[in-house]
Amino acid sequence: MNPALPAPLDVRLMNWTATALFLGCGMLVLAACGHWVLRHPAFAIARLVVEGDVAHHSAVTLRANVAPRLAGNFFTLDLQAARQAFEQVPWVRKAQVQRAFPGALRVVLEEHRAVAHWGAESGTAMVNDFGEVFDASADEPEYDLLPRLLGPEGSSAHMLHMQGQLQQALEPLGLDIQVLELNRRGSWRLVLDSGANIELGAGSDAELLARLQRFVRTLTQVAAKYGRRVDALESADLRHGNGYALRLRGVTTVAQGAGAGTRR
Repeated sequence: MNPALPAPLDVRLMNWTATALFLGCGMLVLAACGHWVLRHPAFAIARLVVEGDVAHHSAVTLRANVAPRLAGNFFTLDLQAARQAFEQVPWVRKAQVQRAFPGALRVVLEEHRAVAHWGAESGTAMVNDFGEVFDASADEPEYDLLPRLLGPEGSSAHMLHMQGQLQQALEPLGLDIQVLELNRRGSWRLVLDSGANIELGAGSDAELLARLQRFVRTLTQVAAKYGRRVDALESADLRHGNGYALRLRGVTTVAQGAGAGTRR
């Protein structure tokens, strides 16, 4: 038997061309179908499931804030871009975004837990329990009682730590820190809820804490010596190496016309 002769070159070229055209048409059909499926309204994100911390938000408010910044449908949505969009919403610290079939977006939120105000009273910045500064409107009365931290940019975490240490030192007096200030020269100042000002000065954290602890240990005794309680304190200067100077309401130890004060 004679072996089959190879097809002529022109026939083979026609077969290859036909195969290529068939595959190309098939790919175009598949691409068109895929485009139709991805763009079809049936695959739009129909629901937003919100979980986690939702004290300041609901699915309705989140959709109103975030929906205009979400591009795509259930299949084409960029989850990373969606996460960033949710984290730009006030009070949202972190967000996890996942697709939830059929047609839903599952969002797990972690909100900022405000523990202090940050900066001037006219601003809306706050500090969370991680020492991070965030911007949010806090109209609830509970936030009025939070201390205010005033310091250089980038110092919020350190200041929050110091606020906790100094507040603990003040517990025996029953006084709370209303304002803690750190200026650019590294000097610290306290304003208590009684209205008293305390100059701590500069130094290491340990040095500042030791000054305040020494002051707390002796203030009650000093105030009693002049027939006053600790809430009579107007101001104190703890920057002295071997003592402190203070003012008590209604007490003067200098001649009339000079500033009123006493020194320990």
